Amino acid sequence: MTWVLILVAVVLAAPFLREALRPRMGAQARQSAPGQFAELSQGVTHYIWQGPENGPVVVLVHGLTTPAFVWGGVAEGLVEQGYRVLSYDLYGRGYSDRPGGAQNRAFFLRQLQDLLKDQGVADGFTLVGYSMGGAISAAFAAAHPGRAGGLILLAPAGTEPLLDPTARFVRGVPVLGDWLMLTRFPSGHRKATEAERDLPTSVPGIVDLQQAELRWRGFIPAVLSSLRHMLGQVQEEDHRAIAASGLPVLAIWGAEDVTIPIRAKAAVERWNPAAQHVVVAGAGHGVTYTHTGEVMAAMQAFLAES
Repeated sequence: MTWVLILVAVVLAAPFLREALRPRMGAQARQSAPGQFAELSQGVTHYIWQGPENGPVVVLVHGLTTPAFVWGGVAEGLVEQGYRVLSYDLYGRGYSDRPGGAQNRAFFLRQLQDLLKDQGVADGFTLVGYSMGGAISAAFAAAHPGRAGGLILLAPAGTEPLLDPTARFVRGVPVLGDWLMLTRFPSGHRKATEAERDLPTSVPGIVDLQQAELRWRGFIPAVLSSLRHMLGQVQEEDHRAIAASGLPVLAIWGAEDVTIPIRAKAAVERWNPAAQHVVVAGAGHGVTYTHTGEVMAAMQAFLAES
């Protein structure tokens, strides 16, 4: 009986020990990072400026699991059009710090506000959010009317609660949910990203880059915290507030997206009838980097009109 209890204890402790033994994101790892770093109120944030210094500013906010490198093709396209592009790693991802606490609306808005202030970004910039970054961007635009001059949402989260049973479980059950997340998420993440290995991409090596995030301490807990907090919201009030403010909005959707299904488009249409929509045929949730040409065409038309 004693050996059974010991075995159970080892099985339960193993994922937490494995997480504790992962390397920290710190100065040595950051030596190879592009861009720069800002000491903000919640920790170090990695950011990258690209494009002409006098160009109109576009700020890019990435999603749940893929850091700022996801914007490679989009940022390049915007720079070619003369825009000044700012991208950054959300806390818990990429080269940014892994602070504790709930990764909720206030947490992510504070990081974005801190960065904009630190970099002296004036009002009137275009805010672009992908997946969870779309939820963050919509929340920011609703909370700070007049700051952004335009809002572009790519496969945005925030239109419906999480429906996946495993995601609901890990989000709703403390400790055991943490154990399951640490146990199951790495293999699930690898499987999901491997499924895209043969797809066209504007970000060279994106599958390997995505999987490399798993080696750093704090990445999986950050994803879990975002699932429990930021992605637990349905953002009807935000979208209705954006509609009332008159802010121009473009939403781009992948027709074959199973993460943010195309049915989410109907919710945004209902909450903000003035928003423009583009559906990219054949695109899944990776629309930002698998169908960059179509995304850029839609963004270019919207930006010219705005």
